Amino acid sequence: MQLSGKDILDISSLSMDEINLILDTAERMKEINQRPVKKVPPLKGKTIVLFFHEPSTRTKLSFDIAAKRLSADSISMAASSSSMVKGETLLDTAKTLEAMNPDIIVIRHSSSGAPHFIAKHLKASVINGGDGMHAHPTQALLDMMSVRQKKGRLDGLKIAVIGDIAHSRVARSNIEGFTKMGSEVVVAGPPTMIPIGIESMGARVAYSTDEAVKGADVVMMLRIQKERQGDFLFPSEREYAREFGLNPKRLEKAAPDAIVMHPGPMNRGVEISSDIADCGRSVILEQVSNGVALRMALFLLLSGGVKNVDED
Repeated sequence: MQLSGKDILDISSLSMDEINLILDTAERMKEINQRPVKKVPPLKGKTIVLFFHEPSTRTKLSFDIAAKRLSADSISMAASSSSMVKGETLLDTAKTLEAMNPDIIVIRHSSSGAPHFIAKHLKASVINGGDGMHAHPTQALLDMMSVRQKKGRLDGLKIAVIGDIAHSRVARSNIEGFTKMGSEVVVAGPPTMIPIGIESMGARVAYSTDEAVKGADVVMMLRIQKERQGDFLFPSEREYAREFGLNPKRLEKAAPDAIVMHPGPMNRGVEISSDIADCGRSVILEQVSNGVALRMALFLLLSGGVKNVDED
């Protein structure tokens, strides 16, 4: 089986079979990351451009490491150092990049839909590294990978997503992904951060954080996206932590074997307490490790893929 499209733009365009293919392939990539020499040849001679219009640490680094471990040539480009600061349009910049014959372009952009726009005009594969408040498909896929590792399945689980739902592309992609794979997704947060109509995506809105966490198999905390808020949407961080933060007492309401997730970066003491972030039930660092394997899998599959990644 292969992916049906040339791009990875959102979760909604992936079938259940394609999601399982990506997760299964990423599982095989994990072993490479544990070797003393973490490099295999399948993408030798391929060129991957990382075009990040927004600041990023872990996502950009994760894509870069993933490309290098498959022996691809990865080139990073930021909007601040491109001709876009001189007035060049996004499409002209993308066309210029394609003229240099890259095989895959990873783009993060502050405007929702920018990766979709570029993908329609380019022959190269495009991976959405996060666009505005719309989608972050690779984060959702690595989150599903992390949950499947711990729980052995995705169907029949209760996933509680707590925090700034309105401004979170991670929340939207995870709602799409987990509901598609058979999980129940319950969201909670300040009413000012719950978008109208979120139920249409398959999520149930809880009246309180305690209700959302009760019996949950997975508790996923989200960062307050202050950079995307025009006005203050909650009275104070102290009140936010009390009403919506995850602490040991609140986590007791979840299933006894519940795991804790966070896409990062964390605001310790606000959406999550340090003793929870660092506890044995936290899989936050495993999410980061799985991100490299998951992105290796996407590069491999979009390039045609091979069963044995140790072969040319």
